[in-house]
Amino acid sequence: MTLTFDAHPRSSLIVALDFDSLSSALKFAKQVADLVGMFKIGNQLFTAAGPAAVKEVAALGTGIFLDLKFHDIPNTVAGAVLSAAAMTGVQLVNVHALGGKAMLEAAVQAISAGVPMGADRPRLLAVTILTSMDQKTMKEVGISGAPKLRVTKLAQLAKSAGVDGVVASVQEAKAIRKACGRDFLIVTPGVRPKEKTASAEQDDQARTATPTEAIRAGADFLVVGRPILAAPDPRAAAQSIVEEIGAAK
Repeated sequence: MTLTFDAHPRSSLIVALDFDSLSSALKFAKQVADLVGMFKIGNQLFTAAGPAAVKEVAALGTGIFLDLKFHDIPNTVAGAVLSAAAMTGVQLVNVHALGGKAMLEAAVQAISAGVPMGADRPRLLAVTILTSMDQKTMKEVGISGAPKLRVTKLAQLAKSAGVDGVVASVQEAKAIRKACGRDFLIVTPGVRPKEKTASAEQDDQARTATPTEAIRAGADFLVVGRPILAAPDPRAAAQSIVEEIGAAK
């Protein structure tokens, strides 16, 4: 089961549309749509604009990563995933691995339920440990052990439930690839070009890496937000990351 995308390095770049209005998101997305593989629509934009955000951004010709991180009782998550999978253009949908195996299995069943037989379906991802969390913040919520160990265990749980892949930081990508195999998708947020890492103290991502590090660690997709959204020239910033992805592959 592979996503249907071209071999160009841009297919690995997912740009996060972290906007509070659909008009702002579309204005920005139109600037870089030809340079990226997907746009990520998360809680901020989806709460502001709902399914219309998916429909209108997808109309630009890119895929959509619907990043709503469903985490609830199995039946509720199944219904949410079913609705998400039915939206045109959605290629990736995610849930929280911490919801447990029964919830993950319900999501797996739902991701295919609304798709006609033989048709391609979105891929289901499980969020492991948020990249904003380090060992200290994990301990605060009762999760013991180092992030890499917890993330790898959650990835293995997701795979055993039939999930297609995970969202995890670059630091855990090699361990996940070793534990879960080549066909298991790895989507890595917290990707920062090298020139951006100097301002890490202003960043709420605790576990970050460069595009080159992400690809070489085994990531299939890289999620980039602020380094492109806040760049003086977003097109140049996106093109630079695509070139770095190409050089690293």
